Amino acid sequence: MNVELITKEDLRELENKLLTEIKKIVQVDGETVSKKWLKSNEVRKLLKISPGTLQNLRINGTLRFTRIGSIIYYKQEDINRLLEGGLR
Repeated sequence: MNVELITKEDLRELENKLLTEIKKIVQVDGETVSKKWLKSNEVRKLLKISPGTLQNLRINGTLRFTRIGSIIYYKQEDINRLLEGGLR
């Protein structure tokens, strides 16, 4: 019977390795990966706009959205395109 003991130092080393790997997964090109879909309040905070302005962006087709029940979702990539010069 072969018995190996695990020390506290071994556990700390494992923890550090795991945290490093998780950080690599969560980050792409040095930026934290964001959510794919955002709710209205998140979009308003990101763009620093009022609910009425967000509604106007939806109505005039500037910003695409998906409604599920009473919740409206926006694609992060659409928000990025809007910030970079508009959607087409």
